[in-house]
Amino acid sequence: MKTRLIAIASGALLTAAALTGCAAGSSENGSRMDDMPGMDDRASSSGSTTSEHNQADVTFARDMVAHHQQAIEMSDTLLAKQGVDSRVTELAQKIKAAQQPEIDTMNSWLATWDRKAGMGDMGMSDGMMSRQDMDALTNASGSDAAKLFLSQMIQHHQGAVTMATTEIEKGQATDAVALAKKIVAAQTAEIGTMKGLLASL
Repeated sequence: MKTRLIAIASGALLTAAALTGCAAGSSENGSRMDDMPGMDDRASSSGSTTSEHNQADVTFARDMVAHHQQAIEMSDTLLAKQGVDSRVTELAQKIKAAQQPEIDTMNSWLATWDRKAGMGDMGMSDGMMSRQDMDALTNASGSDAAKLFLSQMIQHHQGAVTMATTEIEKGQATDAVALAKKIVAAQTAEIGTMKGLLASL
């Protein structure tokens, strides 16, 4: 009888221990579940920072899209011609290859920000060519076309650098500011290249 009582007591202790362990496990699971909303909040907050922007970012993206589109139009006009120095045509191809992906990127930002693309208040001070300038490039040929393209694109790039510098100073969206810095570096280098080519023609 004594042995039987000991066995029963031992069984009761084991059952109590098991129940205590389950309770502890429930507590641990509960605390982990409590942590999850906090993690979701942090993830949501982190994701939202990528869309934080101000009016300077919108202006930069909108105007630079139109600016890049004209640079591509100028490049296409030159590339359709015969008798143009190969160094100049290679530069025009490089400009097209660099600027179209940037147009796509900026248009995606504008769509995310629920803003429309457009030229805004851009003018000659932003390096944009007038219709008369574009017609002059269309009508030029050979070496004259190459020289006109280079002189126009130098002015065009200078305007882009000014626009990008404004974005660096006033923009809020980190991706837009990063692109502006890239534009300043790339187009400043191309201005130097174009001045050298222009002097050699």
